[in-house]
Amino acid sequence: MMKKLLFVAITLIVVVACKQNIPDASTQNSKDTQTDFTSFGDVINPDNVLSQEDMVANYQNLTPGDTLNVKFKAVVNSVCQSKGCWMRVALGQEQAMVKFKDYGFFMPKDLAGQVVIMQGKAFVAEVSVDEQRHYAEDAGKTPEEVLAITEPKKTLSFESSGVLVPVGEIK
Repeated sequence: MMKKLLFVAITLIVVVACKQNIPDASTQNSKDTQTDFTSFGDVINPDNVLSQEDMVANYQNLTPGDTLNVKFKAVVNSVCQSKGCWMRVALGQEQAMVKFKDYGFFMPKDLAGQVVIMQGKAFVAEVSVDEQRHYAEDAGKTPEEVLAITEPKKTLSFESSGVLVPVGEIK
């Protein structure tokens, strides 16, 4: 009887020890696809992120004065080359102007072309004719081009409280 009990105990120990040393295939795959991020601003996580397409649909439902708290991913089109104090991200055929809450953080200037995850407040801003003309003059447009601006323009805007950039994406 004692030999049988000892045999069962040893067999159980061997089985448990072997099982712990064999990596689970699903665990292995999740480690391979997991991405590490560099965080800017508030600490956010990469879970429950909307796609660019979902974000475009959300913006279509917003009118000036509406806001939407959201987390989404998008490709960076450009970053302020002075300080990194804003960036423009692609949203379908349009782009959104992203600024950072209370200018509390800045982005690396070389993120163009990279996919980032950002969390914050989406809204639609209406830019007046005078303001558009001012920007056009600052951009060196001709007087004719400046005078051709005759209607307010709606712009997609985003105030980000936090941004995640995949590690290795920052150049």
